[in-house]
Amino acid sequence: DSSRCLHNRRYWNSACRKSGKGEGKTLLQALDIMEPPSRPTDKSLRLPLLDVYLIVGIVTVPVVRVVTGVLKPVIIITFAPCNLTT
Repeated sequence: DSSRCLHNRRYWNSACRKSGKGEGKTLLQALDIMEPPSRPTDKSLRLPLLDVYLIVGIVTVPVVRVVTGVLKPVIIITFAPCNLTT
């Protein structure tokens, strides 16, 4: 369906074709061209909690994404809104 073509994307300009031999970038090439979004590292650390994996009897693993700041080893983190500090 041509309505789903990605021709207007600067990193993938030859994504759709109706028939014949395909030309253009592969998915890996398109991903290599993309630049990650810049995140402010000079601001306070913000880590939204995305998921929690429970490995019974062994460990609880939080899954987070760094939005701002820099996560460093041995950093003290306070979880809001419960004010739990680790």
